[in-house]
Amino acid sequence: MFNSFFLGGFESTTGYNCHRQWIDQVAATQHDRFVDEDYRALCEVGIRAAREAVRWPLVDRRGRYDFTSVRPFIEAGRRHGVEIIFDLFHFGFPEDIDIFSDGFAERFADYCYAAANFVAARTDGPCYFTPINEPSYFAWAAGEAGLFAPHAVGRGPELKVSLMRAAIQGINAIWDACPSARIINVDPLCRVVAPFGHEDLTRDVHYFNACSVFEGWDMLCGRLLPELGGSPRHLDVVGINYYWTNQWELGGDGTPLGAGDHRRASLRHLIQEVWHRYGTEILLTETGHVEEARPHWLREMAGEVEAVLDAGVPLRGVCLYPILGMPEWHAPDVWARMGLWDLLPGRDELKRVMHYPTLEALLEAQHRLEQKGASYLAASMAEDYLEYQT
Repeated sequence: MFNSFFLGGFESTTGYNCHRQWIDQVAATQHDRFVDEDYRALCEVGIRAAREAVRWPLVDRRGRYDFTSVRPFIEAGRRHGVEIIFDLFHFGFPEDIDIFSDGFAERFADYCYAAANFVAARTDGPCYFTPINEPSYFAWAAGEAGLFAPHAVGRGPELKVSLMRAAIQGINAIWDACPSARIINVDPLCRVVAPFGHEDLTRDVHYFNACSVFEGWDMLCGRLLPELGGSPRHLDVVGINYYWTNQWELGGDGTPLGAGDHRRASLRHLIQEVWHRYGTEILLTETGHVEEARPHWLREMAGEVEAVLDAGVPLRGVCLYPILGMPEWHAPDVWARMGLWDLLPGRDELKRVMHYPTLEALLEAQHRLEQKGASYLAASMAEDYLEYQT
């Protein structure tokens, strides 16, 4: 699907954190200043596709749009041959909007049309968009737990429906502006287990794993709340976000299941479950680890992805996210060492410092998966052609 099987994801959260502090991770990592250098560095390690964001609060001033902040990313992508997936709503939204209101979806759709029109007019190849990043997580974080604006509590399900209604109308608007655009619908793939000795939670565990975690994608494809206007075409590409934190005990404190916990499901099993449920193309849109666990996680993930490809699942790529270290959302003075480059303070800039053990693991994974992914794509195209001829 992209110029390389591996993608680099640049953390793009923009909005108000749990302390009601403004955060802009693109500016905090100085990616807005050094996008050209960052893309050049991506290409040097064989990565030619990226996840970025149009920062909605920056470009939308009460319905008037200024895409000045987006232009440098498009231009850098063209210079370096880096294809870009643009998130259009990455946790932040203009302050004059009530995202629970009836007018939210219409306002979002208008913005999506303007953003898609701007990007498409300046992009030579295919255009890729994620209308709303992680709507299921954001519905919980901003509507249930009060971690992001609007800092609501107890309104998570209501917010999820509002977000999915907006996403569907946003997708329609994107296609009005750019009929050939591909839509990457990104949500976390999570799984829970019952604590030891709590068989009474078995039914709740099953409901979460079989229903709750899929609600966003089910609304998009029209299986759930079809009155929202979803359809299989709206689902398009399923984007899976998966970290070591995505499996835990139901009713606990959220501590991730340990790597050796026999209750932990394999990534290959989880991806195949998504494939059997929807039958659409899949992208692993976020994965990674922290500190010295990074290379081990990458090697383990590569093995799981290879098994998925061998099983014939149309997994189109893997995005290392974030590709740069980043400040924590709710503690901006604390920096997470993630990705391929750590960020260290210099005199007036953040230095990009390569984490060489992770680079070594990446090169191994590229050798292992790039050709296999390309071979699978060629076989898939041949099958599609034969089916068309028939």
